[in-house]
Amino acid sequence: MAQRRAGILDVARLAGVSPATVSRSLRGLPKVSEPTRLRVLEAAAELAYVASPAASGLRSGRTGAVGVVVPHVTRWFFAQAVAGAERVLREAGFDVLLYNVGGRAGRERFLSEMPLHRRVDAVLVLTLPLDDAQTDQLQGVGVPVVSIGTRNERFSSVRIDETETVRSAVRHLRLLGHERMTMVAGPPEDLDFVAALQRRRVFTEEVGDHGHGAPEVIVAGAPGLEGGAQAAERILSGRSLPTAVFAEYDELAFGALRTLALAGISVPGQVSVVGVDDHDMASVVDLTTVAQPIRQQGAAAARILLEDLAHGTHEPRDVVLPTRLVVRGSTAPPRLDT
Repeated sequence: MAQRRAGILDVARLAGVSPATVSRSLRGLPKVSEPTRLRVLEAAAELAYVASPAASGLRSGRTGAVGVVVPHVTRWFFAQAVAGAERVLREAGFDVLLYNVGGRAGRERFLSEMPLHRRVDAVLVLTLPLDDAQTDQLQGVGVPVVSIGTRNERFSSVRIDETETVRSAVRHLRLLGHERMTMVAGPPEDLDFVAALQRRRVFTEEVGDHGHGAPEVIVAGAPGLEGGAQAAERILSGRSLPTAVFAEYDELAFGALRTLALAGISVPGQVSVVGVDDHDMASVVDLTTVAQPIRQQGAAAARILLEDLAHGTHEPRDVVLPTRLVVRGSTAPPRLDT
């Protein structure tokens, strides 16, 4: 005969608490003391208790799931942000439903179909630019929404200061003595993202005020390493080399470094290179970069969702996390003969 699975009443008896306290403890809700929560968790582990999502949903009106909407889940930034959010959500007992919507057409189709209804208790959206109608569609799901990477006055958001991020990179290069700077930007489809537009605008404003002539922004033909490599080829085909390259994000910088190396251009001897993110590989290739706390953004957004769910509040708040310049070996003063 198959052994009966332990239920919530069994956990309550073993822990010496009520079934309601077991439920609150396992869902990470407030008004449960830490010793009691630990006692419940130990009892649940001893009995190998697993809550029934269907039963829990029927009792509470909740699904036990959070929807995470991502433009491109395979890109490093998005994968890191999702990992940060997922860890917090899973520790609180929530499942994560991941929606990889792709480019503009996929995003519009997702928002028009809106498969989130009655499937999730809350929604995280990563860097999606939303007009008023799309914001209405998302709010129509009737659950808390938090945006990562962009600010929307109708949602809570967790992001970085894009203006200061670019300024810190340009300031570093200028203090080294660089004046001829070029930016390597992502492919045209990335212009859908607010961060991409902001970084290009701020770079143009900063360098245009202090550089020689109009600053050049080279738009890559592809995302990531391949796009950075292609953009660097265009730089090399120009009449003169810039003394410094600012990459919109580190993966573009990696591609540019590869092309420069293959062409025999020394970094930082002839060209300095700086990126944004502090990618896992940045230290390996000795890239100077502006580090942003990507996983922390995901975790902070998840905590806001949990607070909203626990207290029933949806009051928007805007959390801006700091960035920091990490100076490595890819930047140096320009050579006098450049």
